[in-house]
Amino acid sequence: MRIAELAGLRQFRLIDRPAPEPGPGEIQVRVKSVGICGSDLHYYFEGGIGDTPCVYPMVLGHEPSGEVVSTGAGVSGWSAGDRAVLEPAIYCYHCEFCLTGRHNVCANLRFLSTPADPGFFREVVNLPVTNVIPLPSNISYEQGSLAEPLAVVMHSMKFADPRIGETAVVFGAGPIGLLTAIVLKMSGIGRLWVVEPLQHRRAMALSQGVDVVLDPGAVDVVAEIRKDTGNRGVDLVIDCAAKDGTMNQCLRVARNAARIVYTGIPSELTVNLEFHEIRRKELILYNVRRSNHETDMALRLLSAYPQRFGPVLTHARPMEQIASAFDLLEHYSDGAGKVTITP
Repeated sequence: MRIAELAGLRQFRLIDRPAPEPGPGEIQVRVKSVGICGSDLHYYFEGGIGDTPCVYPMVLGHEPSGEVVSTGAGVSGWSAGDRAVLEPAIYCYHCEFCLTGRHNVCANLRFLSTPADPGFFREVVNLPVTNVIPLPSNISYEQGSLAEPLAVVMHSMKFADPRIGETAVVFGAGPIGLLTAIVLKMSGIGRLWVVEPLQHRRAMALSQGVDVVLDPGAVDVVAEIRKDTGNRGVDLVIDCAAKDGTMNQCLRVARNAARIVYTGIPSELTVNLEFHEIRRKELILYNVRRSNHETDMALRLLSAYPQRFGPVLTHARPMEQIASAFDLLEHYSDGAGKVTITP
């Protein structure tokens, strides 16, 4: 099987290795499509995420869909040719966090695409049967690659708790930001602002029903939103960018006692938050660590509303062009939204 290894900073190499047979309780899947995530970009361009450095060589990619090749001993209900979405997180199911339903913070979590565990930029992978989920027949493999990021968004909604008629701001209109904006409008949010520096992504946000888009390079977004709300601020803020000061801008546009959700991952090891803004307003802050069994819900949404989510996908590239696909996302050129890789 072919594998795209990250061999160094901004360095991919294609290698060939034998594909091992699936073990007991495992399913072997041929990977058909993998989305490039923001965390993949951190590893590629920056050499790590926060306090987790790259350990080369490593295999990125954790937004996959694929086709079943074969099954190991003890597996039933799956056959060769079945279509599936592939879960990248492998839990222990016996630590205190798993036993209380907080699997995404499992004490023994393995996440495929981190330094210790190869991800899905490869042709074939063996997974525990619990990590293979049926892909609805009306969803393409490429659309199936949206299941993982949309599950992250659905997890963020548990903290955001959007309520009909509320006001909200989303910072960043990359794939996660766009998916967040779509779900917020579907949830009944009233006036929704999106803050995004790239013109084509502001246009994508407007096409999804966002009420106001703001270019942070052209206007003082905090002043604009405060003015638009009669200096009250908004009920809910979600930061899907975590760059260029957005983490503190979230605090400033929020009303007293507002809810703020940090979904994006900052590049910095430490960040400075304006504590007194948090204290005076008694703001409620959450952060999101991936998802926690929201993939089924994400697939139901993708299946029911393909026309809403499909436009987030803009580019697909074969694995031979993986480096150029990442370079495309460095400057988000050519109208790039979600870019996928076909192994």
